[in-house]
Formats: sequence, structure tokens, C-alpha cells
Amino acid sequence: MPGTHFGKLGEPIETTQTRVRMAARALGRNDLGHAYGHVSARLNEDSFLVCAAKPMGLITPEDQGTVVPLDGPLPDGVLGEVRCHQQIYRRRKDVNGIARTFLRDVMTLSTFERTPKPRIGFASYFAPQPPLWNDPLLLRDDRMAGELAETLGQARAIVMRGNGCILTGATVEEAIVMAFYLEEAAKTELAVIASGQEEKSLVYSDAQAESRAVSSGQIFERMWDFLTHGDPEA
Repeated sequence: MPGTHFGKLGEPIETTQTRVRMAARALGRNDLGHAYGHVSARLNEDSFLVCAAKPMGLITPEDQGTVVPLDGPLPDGVLGEVRCHQQIYRRRKDVNGIARTFLRDVMTLSTFERTPKPRIGFASYFAPQPPLWNDPLLLRDDRMAGELAETLGQARAIVMRGNGCILTGATVEEAIVMAFYLEEAAKTELAVIASGQEEKSLVYSDAQAESRAVSSGQIFERMWDFLTHGDPEA
């Protein structure tokens, strides 16, 4: 629905279930993910809802997500890397949505120990650059997940070397929009590197990036509508 008003804390859990399913499918259906990954939305100060543990593009309107506590062990059937969501939500009260996914060009760039610079408008949201988690292994324990959350700091995204990335947002919808933005930024960065003229390429100053990274004009809502067009629950 054009102009969708994004959800809020305390809404009926059935509404959050729908939003999380749509977010997961938006990644899977727009080549922003594949068989692996997960998205979540904060429910309240104590818990969040994570999507069903299946390929995100294959999640159906009947698939139910799982409520996960911010503190304590993961519920049965929840994927191990969801502990990253736990650790980020604990530290970031401003984050109400998280996406863990595998963006092709972001991963390629990360193998060089690089993340996108703010050369285009989409990249300004991550200025000066997304931090790099320089460890290609899966995060299967709370210590590593906590260290990753600390490395993320106050950034919108963190790139995991050769292993995808994690996006955050004030809503789960915003986190999905950030996935599109980050992949476009990485495509540009790779093209600039390939040109052999990197020193001539635009890089936004901090002031320019701050001015460009707006949320007005329904900029996130319009991208969300684009990414969810034709969704069975839209």
C-alpha cells in the first residue's frame, strides 16, 4: 500500500508478524538475500520477533516468526546467529529492526577489507563508512555476537568480511531499505576501483553526507513500496 505507515512498539503481534514476513520476502525477492539470513522487529524492551528459519523469499503468509527474549538462551528452532540481534537490541535503544543478509557486492568488496565510501546518495547513510567485522567465521556464541555489536557501535550497518552484513533501522522496514542502499553503494565502490581512477571519484564530506542522509519526503516509504510491490500481504 503506497505511503505505508511503518509499525510501532506495542502494536498487535499479528501486525508485527506480517511486517516481518514482508521484510524477509523483500530481501529474498529483490536479490538482496538467498537461502540464508533473517530479519527481526523489536516487540518491547524485553523481546523481539524473528522470522521463520527458512529461505526468506519462501516465507509464506502462514509462516509464524518466533518471539526471542533479549536476555537468555535462544528458543528452540531459532538460528544461532540470531544472538547478534539480541546483542544489538540490548545496546541500541534506537534500533527496532534488524536484517542479517548476504549482499553480493558488499561481500565482494569486503574480501579486500573494504566497505563503501560515501560516493553516492545511498552511501551517505553509512558515512564515513560502515565498520568492518574482520572475521569470516560464523558467530555462534554470545561473546562473538557481543563483540560484533560493540564494533557496530552507533552505525546503521556492519559488514562481515566475506560473510554478508547486518543492517539496522528505527523499524524493520527501514533496515530493509538500508540493505538496498548498502548494496548500491558497494556496486559503485567496486566500479570506481575497477576504473583505476579512484582518486578522481567523489567522496562526500561529513557535512555533505549528513545533509544528504534524510528521511523526509517519504524516502524510506517509497523504497519500501518498491521492494514490496506484489507481495501477497501488501
